[in-house]
Amino acid sequence: MKKLKGAVSHHDAEVAELGADRELAVAYLRVAMESLDDPDNRAAGLLALRTVAEAYGGLGAVAAEAGISRESLYRTLSPSGNPTLKTLLAVLKTVGLRLSVVPAQPAQPA
Repeated sequence: MKKLKGAVSHHDAEVAELGADRELAVAYLRVAMESLDDPDNRAAGLLALRTVAEAYGGLGAVAAEAGISRESLYRTLSPSGNPTLKTLLAVLKTVGLRLSVVPAQPAQPA
């Protein structure tokens, strides 16, 4: 398939948009991270974190700043990845985010 001159892939456009709009990146990642609860859809959360890492310096730069090898970060944020808590926290910190906890379900009135 021939690529149109000046055409940008969907992925490249997504990375650029997330890098330019921090609130969008946070919302994008928040929704995608909910998929981590579902073993059949866990890859979506990992790929979203990978896309945000690409938007905020690229995987090589994020890996270096997080103290992880680039190869390890690529594997960790692949569809079959299984990041440790240490790695997840380091990557989030590097892109200027942090992990938070919210109730799985709204509290029921007493």
